[in-house]
Amino acid sequence: MDQSVAIQETLGKEENCIVAVQCDILLDDCSESRLLGLVECAKEHAIFIYTHRRMAITADDVSLEDIIPITLDFAVVEVSSPEQLVVVGADTRVRMSYKNEELELRLPFGSHSRLFLCEVNKAWSDVCRLPTQIPKFEWIKKYKKSIKRQEAMKQAIAPLEVLPTKNNQHQKIEKVSDKKGSLEKVKSSNSISQKSKGNSSQDNQSISSREERDDLVRSSSHTASNKAQILAMPQFGLRDNLIRCELLKSEDSYTYLENFRFFLGTYNVNGQTPKESLRPWLSCTPEPPDIYCLGFQELDLSKEAFFFSDTPKELEWMKAVFEALHEEANYALVKLIRLVGIMLIFYVKKEHAEFISDVEAETVGTGIMGRMGNKGAVAIRFRFHNSDICVVNSHLAAHVEEYDRRNQDFKDICSRLQFRQLDPTHPPLTILKHNVVLWIGDLNYRLSDLDIDGVKDLIAKNDFETLHSYDQLKRQIDVQAVFVGFEEGEIDFQPTYKYDTGSDKWDTSEKCRIPAWCDRILWKGKNIQQEHYKSHMDVRTSDHKPVSSLLVIGIKRVNPEAYKKTFEEIVRNIDKMENECIPSLSLSKREFHFKDVKFMQHHAETLNLFNDGQVPCQFEFIQKPNESTYSKPWLTANPPKGFIAQGASMDVDLEVFVNRSMAPDLNCGKQEIEDILVLHLERGKDYFISVTGNYLPSCYGTSIYSLCHMKEPIQDMPKETLLELAEKSPNDDTATDEKPLDIPKELWMMVDHLFRNAVNQEDIFQQPGLRTEFAEIRDCLDSGMPDSLPGSNHSVAEALLLFLDALPEPVIPFSFYQQCLECSSSAGQCEKIISMLPQFHKNVFNYLAAFLRELLKNSANNRLEVAILATIFASLLLRSTKKQDLAEKRKTQEFFQHFLTQHSS
Repeated sequence: MDQSVAIQETLGKEENCIVAVQCDILLDDCSESRLLGLVECAKEHAIFIYTHRRMAITADDVSLEDIIPITLDFAVVEVSSPEQLVVVGADTRVRMSYKNEELELRLPFGSHSRLFLCEVNKAWSDVCRLPTQIPKFEWIKKYKKSIKRQEAMKQAIAPLEVLPTKNNQHQKIEKVSDKKGSLEKVKSSNSISQKSKGNSSQDNQSISSREERDDLVRSSSHTASNKAQILAMPQFGLRDNLIRCELLKSEDSYTYLENFRFFLGTYNVNGQTPKESLRPWLSCTPEPPDIYCLGFQELDLSKEAFFFSDTPKELEWMKAVFEALHEEANYALVKLIRLVGIMLIFYVKKEHAEFISDVEAETVGTGIMGRMGNKGAVAIRFRFHNSDICVVNSHLAAHVEEYDRRNQDFKDICSRLQFRQLDPTHPPLTILKHNVVLWIGDLNYRLSDLDIDGVKDLIAKNDFETLHSYDQLKRQIDVQAVFVGFEEGEIDFQPTYKYDTGSDKWDTSEKCRIPAWCDRILWKGKNIQQEHYKSHMDVRTSDHKPVSSLLVIGIKRVNPEAYKKTFEEIVRNIDKMENECIPSLSLSKREFHFKDVKFMQHHAETLNLFNDGQVPCQFEFIQKPNESTYSKPWLTANPPKGFIAQGASMDVDLEVFVNRSMAPDLNCGKQEIEDILVLHLERGKDYFISVTGNYLPSCYGTSIYSLCHMKEPIQDMPKETLLELAEKSPNDDTATDEKPLDIPKELWMMVDHLFRNAVNQEDIFQQPGLRTEFAEIRDCLDSGMPDSLPGSNHSVAEALLLFLDALPEPVIPFSFYQQCLECSSSAGQCEKIISMLPQFHKNVFNYLAAFLRELLKNSANNRLEVAILATIFASLLLRSTKKQDLAEKRKTQEFFQHFLTQHSS
């Protein structure tokens, strides 16, 4: 839950809550929960401190208690004790000071705390750059007046009762305490607590200047887990990485394996509400599991859920799950994440909660255009003791013949789903960069080359081994097309799909689906043993059966004494060698050329870095003077920074990818594939790397006006002509030698193909195509006009959507956007606006609307509805230059719906 939303509701129109974090204020004999918000107004920043009744969702849940302006008198440092520093995953204790007053806080371990501290540091750095410009903070005076003095603050606050855990970032199934508390701390005139006593000598120092703050920051201890300490100050990077690298090498000396029981479950609920107990599924083991990871698919099949709105079924299924957990143990909810109908719930035994840290959750949609969330994945990564674990719940593409699409979905999920690291200077973590990966879900792989009678005959004989040989997932794994390195237990249960809802009978509907093992559980990692893998026939709510797997996983636990000894020895060795040598690298190449770069086609070359110096080194690609990023937007270095041990090497992928925002200037020649990368060594020199290439112009990212004036393929057009057309206005009606086309020929080719081949295509514009087929379609459109386009109907449909999405000026130009919103409820006014569009844009709009109305005439076969088409196409035809809010999105859909009805002109 983003609690900055609750804070934002308490602020004025010109004020913005950049980031919020929940923390504990540390008093003499207790701690109390608070919500901190970094608030910006007129380029001034202040930290707002709120009391709160519960998880802050709205302004009613919070009450402003104090404000700390960020000025030259402000400082924040970490004050964790030496004992805390050697605990992997400990919370972060910081002291905020303002003038002579101080406040000690405990922030939960996790990247969100790190992000908060980084943003605070940025704000403080901005003040330091202009020390002569003293902030006035006129805007906070109205809040200061409304804050009650400490003496009058007798109103009750209810601190959250939390589990005894070092990581309070995760959620818990805990009731809010009825116990009342009050702030029992000595306050100054600004209501900031006076400094409390600490154990270390640093704690007893007064930090009243930036110089003293910097000294304390530089002298602060470091921890292997690199937790949210000291605001990402650059002095820490190299030393932290040295320690982390050495600790990783020595991990066996301070860790040991302990087995824990992980219950994994997956259930496609087909949009149903819970109608029966889930105990036969979730409490099927004699002993209570240590951890539950439960994935659901098709939680809600309503159009509202498809369009990314909330669903009441989340709470219904969450309640059903909680009531069905093993009754011989108490469990805490660590995390729940959902993308449309794909939901993942993570529970842990309460006694293990304190050993869960680094909890992050992410989603990725693989539906149409790679955005829609009706297909895709949700994932949670966390650290349990000293093992990094990632759990993925995915719902892949449907239909028997679409196994290539499922393979692509898997690869997309692996590459696109990334977790922000605790240290924001480090590159994101991908799924496969974990000690253990647990993958559950409706993977939708079917049985091939066997008819329904043959399948049912093998099921009746319980000959699952023979039946499994026809399984698409097994075949794709055998040829290493997907899930390379993963394992799956032996399948000795009958297929889990498809049944008549409420029964154990195979599908008797008109489609009569062939049974299949759609619902699967796989894993990757060492020290993993499976105790069971089975379906649960007694649960009949859905047309799928739930599946479970009980895995016993060897988790790395830390021996604190051995860890402390190793840590101290590493620090001593680093102190000896840190200043002895200058780091050095040798580069495999310093010039890279990318040939024939194309729109939305990934290109990569590898730069090898070898540490030929005498010491470990840390590198980073840095910004050039007067540039905001280290590279042009089409170029990425992966990773952009890193650490290389002495004598070791690292590969850096230089990746070129042109998307819709970059394509327009590259198409017409305003920009070229040309850049210089600056590779900087910490405490060393800079290296310069040249990147060049040639870009092949594309109709994708070219304006409607330009395309209507091209009768030849765009790649046959002279560069001078492309630049001349790009600089003309859509309303330019200057006479030309040849009559321009009414609509772009490329658009006509795609629409005509769909009109002739896809009006009855099931799920058209709802199911994605294949990336390889899109590339073929793009090349045909850009280099010549064949008699027919290659690829499936779904690939052509997605290519059309991508074409509209890439237009530098949408079909309804930006200048008409506000008018469209204002008249969205009136069909007549909407038609009047369309009549005012530039001629080529008006032609395109009317052509597309007529085609979509034809599709709707065949909705019985293609399953399209007005609401679906309005949602998909309104976001492409009627775009804003700024991010749209929900109200604007609804108005754009309402606007376009007028043109999809049969009676529209």
